[in-house]
Amino acid sequence: MDLDKIRELLAIVAESGVAEVEVESDDFKLTVRKQAPTVTMQPPMPPAFPMPYPAFPMAPPAMPAAPTAFIAPAVPAPAAAAPEAGPAAAEAPATAAPAEAPVKGQPVNAPIVGTFYRKPNPDADPFVEVGTQVKKGDVLCIIEAMKLMNEIEAEFAGTVTQILVDDANPVEYDQPLFMIDPS
Repeated sequence: MDLDKIRELLAIVAESGVAEVEVESDDFKLTVRKQAPTVTMQPPMPPAFPMPYPAFPMAPPAMPAAPTAFIAPAVPAPAAAAPEAGPAAAEAPATAAPAEAPVKGQPVNAPIVGTFYRKPNPDADPFVEVGTQVKKGDVLCIIEAMKLMNEIEAEFAGTVTQILVDDANPVEYDQPLFMIDPS
């Protein structure tokens, strides 16, 4: 087989996309193989956080031994923008916002991170309202975490004086949810 025929054969193999061609004559044998593309595999990545995860659900935080009062800080109301009337308007004293009455009771904090729900389902009434008398163990709300519904129970008896979180809002660990007056 002459060199021109070999070149023609190589050109045909390259154009056709055939992976292997074998030509054999009386005194001549030719095998043409295309090299397959090299495949490189990456080793699996180690986990980003190889720490063990805490057991779930977590126990609620311990309440302080002595009852403590929670007083919400007074937030001044934003001053209304008055039209400029000259230097006399600049000298007028700003009126102070009336101070809010301190809220009585102890906070009930979120034991886990999740979504706060006041009702067991969208069509039901809320578990508690402001003024509701609760006993130790009564369900106050639900916190959804990782598709699990966790009932949050009252840790002591009393009257709900304030609900600090709106329905279907996210809550953080140890965030106050309710104020309950134990008296």
